[in-house]
Amino acid sequence: SSVSSNSFSLPFQTTSSALKGAIQLGITHTVGSLSTKPERDVLMQDFYVVESIFFPSEGSNLTPAHHYNDFRFKTYAPVAFRYFRELFGIRPDDYLYSLCNEPLIELSNSGASGSLFYVSSDDEFIIKTVQHKEAEFLQKLLPGYYMNLNQNPRTLLPKFYGLYCVQAGGKNIRIVVMNNLLPRSVKMHLKYDLKGSTYKRRASQKEREKVFPTYKDLDFMQDIPDGLFLDSDMYNALCKTLQRDCLVLQSFKIMDYSLLVAIHNMDQAQREHALADGTSQADTRRPAAQKALYSTAMESIQGEARRGGTIETDDQMGGIPARNAKGERLLLYIGIIDVLQSYRFVKKLEHSWKALVHDGDTVSVHRPSFYAERFQRFMCNTAFKKIPLKPSPSKKSRSGTTVPRRS
Repeated sequence: SSVSSNSFSLPFQTTSSALKGAIQLGITHTVGSLSTKPERDVLMQDFYVVESIFFPSEGSNLTPAHHYNDFRFKTYAPVAFRYFRELFGIRPDDYLYSLCNEPLIELSNSGASGSLFYVSSDDEFIIKTVQHKEAEFLQKLLPGYYMNLNQNPRTLLPKFYGLYCVQAGGKNIRIVVMNNLLPRSVKMHLKYDLKGSTYKRRASQKEREKVFPTYKDLDFMQDIPDGLFLDSDMYNALCKTLQRDCLVLQSFKIMDYSLLVAIHNMDQAQREHALADGTSQADTRRPAAQKALYSTAMESIQGEARRGGTIETDDQMGGIPARNAKGERLLLYIGIIDVLQSYRFVKKLEHSWKALVHDGDTVSVHRPSFYAERFQRFMCNTAFKKIPLKPSPSKKSRSGTTVPRRS
């Protein structure tokens, strides 16, 4: 269902529904044609391939007729992304079914970037429009991303499933397909975009007026001064994952990323249900769990990929169980976002390189590591805390090993 069919802000004279239709036609074609090519190892040149196919409205011997203007559809690094999808347990037919079987749903909160967001009707995938520079940056990252995922598919970094471009009327619209961090089936009571910085990190008045505002670091420290409490193993798994992910981002000289933290308060949800007093019967259906491996917050840090059935224990819906200072039960949905915005910084680095060599000023080179360390410190000291354990005799011998190492 298209939320709005108005021409949107990108310089592309078409309705949003035409863009959605073109995306679905393009993906159907590219995934279909890829399935005829045999599986093989990913080679270095696979990261640089761009396949392009023309979709005239009257159709051609390769493409179906359609109701939109003529357009061209480009697929970046098709073989490499096929590998990524496979690594995350997404079968080609599931990918196609999710993205192309039902109309894409436009999300209204388009973030500060001015990007458009669509979600697949089954909640598995987010499609986001990206700037030319971001798409270029993602292409540059692919070999390193591949190397990193091979070593470690458990990650809170964005999961990129495809990079495409719709070209029409002389304009390019680049889109990236990613994992959906926030299932619509779970009501989020609070949402934060955290960077570990306090400079100007408060949600604007305009943001606060939204139905579902995204708050920032200063708001978090004010609203949840004691932090979010996780049990010891969960806390260790989360911090270890963050540490590894930050190291990867730092090695790419990426900064300015955020941790998106959305909070579902189970106790509050129960109170809300009691208030609604059984008037809404529709909510009793348990939403289907996400299909992709490692796609939930829980799997991203624990990596218990589902083999056969789901492992969502007692209705955790893939969220990470936590408590607030009041002791209310929470489910956390988290992921690192905005890793592609850093192309700006990489450019700056290139410009300042000459100055660096001559002036011996190494400040900017340290910035990504400074950013990463501050980010981790905030997440693992301020945002997330260990639930203090009551010492039990059986735990005594182990308790020595669970003390977090201070960096």
